[in-house]
Formats: sequence, structure tokens, C-alpha cells
Amino acid sequence: MRSSRNENTTRTVLEDSMRKFSPWMFLPILYSLFTATGLWVVYFMAVQDEKITPLSSEYKKSGPKKPPYISLAGDTPPASCVFSEVMNLAAFVGIIIGVLRYLQLKPRVPKPWLNIGSLVVFSLACFGMTLVGNFQFSSDERIHNVGTFMTFGAGTLFCWVQSVITLKVNLRNEGRKAGIPRFLLSTAITVCMLLYFPLLAQRLHMHASRAQWALVMFFLGFIATFAIEFRHYHFEIVCMDDHEPPLSLSATFSEV
Repeated sequence: MRSSRNENTTRTVLEDSMRKFSPWMFLPILYSLFTATGLWVVYFMAVQDEKITPLSSEYKKSGPKKPPYISLAGDTPPASCVFSEVMNLAAFVGIIIGVLRYLQLKPRVPKPWLNIGSLVVFSLACFGMTLVGNFQFSSDERIHNVGTFMTFGAGTLFCWVQSVITLKVNLRNEGRKAGIPRFLLSTAITVCMLLYFPLLAQRLHMHASRAQWALVMFFLGFIATFAIEFRHYHFEIVCMDDHEPPLSLSATFSEV
């Protein structure tokens, strides 16, 4: 009898704890995991097809293999097909996460332009992802590089803005809990980006490639930290009847 009571008590505690956490918390975590997995699948496909040099090896300029940049890993079929899908889905779901984050912060941010600017910057980064994924380096280098600058530049700025907002808003008194890791990740992303471009200019391709991969993984880790705040919130879509009075866009966002 005691064992059955203990089991029921344990189940009740687990059910109560699960109810406290919104299922939306899994969205940024799954986004980061699936995007990272997709990019590494592209990398291993390119390595297996001997298109790029492995990150653990040394790059030989005289050899047929290319440096292991993310863009070059997804430059030729079949890896390029997977790369395009990964980047398109990452951009699409990224926009959803950005909008949800905007709605979450809207009633709490004292300076609305900071929240709006953060959404705009992240939208530019997501648009840059589509350019990187759909315009391969070998087919259209100019547009591909524009997408790369948009993704890395706007993405880094977004991380810093969100880190500042996290400490200022202090949702559920977890500002430090979420803010400190975000500042550390933003610093790591900035350092990787500052290393990447000089190394690329000096044609130290292996070091530049490693810095690029580290930058992207740190960025995905940053997005995953939104689960800290998302676990307290529920997002719902409100469907209005045609006979109801029309609502403005801002009012609709407030209801959502």
C-alpha cells in the first residue's frame, strides 16, 4: 500500500511540475538541435564525398579538397540540397521564434523601439540565411556573401540587444539566470566573428573554418536559451468572427 501511495504521489508531483512549464519551451531547443544536426549532416556528406577537408586535418592548397567552411560544405550536390532545406527551415522557424519573443517582451520593455529593432535585426539575419542557403558560393558569390554578412552581422547584433533586454526586463526575476549566459555567448560569438574575417583575409582557411563553425554553434546555443523564458508563457492564436469589430494590428498582437 505504501509503495502504491508513493508512486501516486510521485506521479502527481511530476504532473504538477510539467503543468508549470509551457510546451513552447521546447521550440527554441528543438530549433537549435535540428539546425545544428542538419549542418553537421551537410558537413559529413561533403567530407564523405571528398569535397572538403575535415576540420581535424590540415588544409593542402594543392589538393582537390576545399576548406571546410559551412558554405563550401553545402556548395555542391547532394550536400547542397540538404543545406538549402536546412537554411530555409532555420530561417522560417527563426522568424516564428523572433515574433514570439517580440510578443513576450512587448508589454514589459520600457522602450518599444528596442524590442521592435531587435525583431527587425533578427528578421534580416533570417533573410540572410535564405540567401546563404539558396545562392551557393560557386553559383553566385556576391549574393552569397551578402547573405553571410547579414546572417553573422545582424545575428550578432541581435544577441547583444537581447542580452541587454534580458537584464532590463528581468522576466520572473530570472534576468541574471538568463542574462549572464547570453552575455557570455554574445561575447563568444563576437570573438569568433572578429577572428573569422582576419583569418579569412590572411587565407588561414582551417582556423577561419573552425571559427565559423564555433560562431554558428554558439549562436544556436544562444537561441536555445529562450527556453528559459518560454517555459512560463503560453502563446495562442485568436480567431475572430467576421461580425466582430475589426482590430488594429497592435491590438491583435496584444491579444495573441
